[in-house]
Amino acid sequence: MARPVTLFTGQWADMPLAELVVKAKAFGYDGLELACWGDHFEVGKALSDPNYIPAKKALLEKHGLKCYAISNHLVGQAVCDNIDERHKSILPPHIWGDGSPEGVRQRAAKEMMDTARAAAKFGVKVVNGFTGSSIWHLIYSFPPNTPAMIEAGYADFAKRWNPIIDVFDQVGVKFALEVHPTEIAYDIYTTELALNAIGNRPGFGINFDPSHLYHQFIDSVAFVERFADRIYHVHVKESFRNLNGQTSILASHINFGDPRRGWDFISPGRGDMAWGPIFRALNRINYSGPLSVEWEDMSMDREYGATDACAFVRRNDFTPSNVQFDAAFSRD
Repeated sequence: MARPVTLFTGQWADMPLAELVVKAKAFGYDGLELACWGDHFEVGKALSDPNYIPAKKALLEKHGLKCYAISNHLVGQAVCDNIDERHKSILPPHIWGDGSPEGVRQRAAKEMMDTARAAAKFGVKVVNGFTGSSIWHLIYSFPPNTPAMIEAGYADFAKRWNPIIDVFDQVGVKFALEVHPTEIAYDIYTTELALNAIGNRPGFGINFDPSHLYHQFIDSVAFVERFADRIYHVHVKESFRNLNGQTSILASHINFGDPRRGWDFISPGRGDMAWGPIFRALNRINYSGPLSVEWEDMSMDREYGATDACAFVRRNDFTPSNVQFDAAFSRD
């Protein structure tokens, strides 16, 4: 059976969920991956208002949609980050507070614990998100980094996230990190470091998103095979490289959508990523969860793009064969 196709609502949070569900169904989706911003999934209300979750479920059911995961990327980012004025724009006021960095990190950690509790009440088993990183700024080792500096970053991550994952374990929900630049894990080797730092505990896994690997020249199939037992959710998202001798994968401080960037995001199926091998790799590891379209393309109307992306996924996802292709010729 083909996997369910869902739409991640993070890029649609300007739209009330009551409006988005109508559109998502018309676009062709089976469900939504609800973002914990806008009015799509509000953690505090889910825990405090006894009518909130039943109303949310009823809204989805009315339009024939399911929710397989919720996502709290923005708050998760603040758990380990070196907090500065940029974070104020992505965090809710009760997390930002007075902007004191350690206070922000502590409040973000508590909110991630509450996100696990809210997901459990909602009947969702996976929360996707970011972790942040205290050492991302050390990515280019000059002035030279010391091994102790990098080790301290992973120790800080473990100290902050182990208590969060304790709560996830208690309520039967798993956290799936979207491996991504600016996170504690952004490629194969740093993912290994992160998993080792947290004791390889099963409550902490991966939201596989190949768009963040492709522009770094990382083999997505190798990533899937390396972390087969940790892929708890999948984003269908695409990036493209625009390396013409004047651009670089570091993007030159140029905003998304600017043609001078060395890479950018593009609607799934509209770039050069090889999706066939990725879907086959997911079949080999027996991934049966949702394929969630995270749609980002600055040059395309998003409603057209979301519809096109859903059709692309359905056209390219397939159930593996349960027979040998030449079984009819067997003499046995």
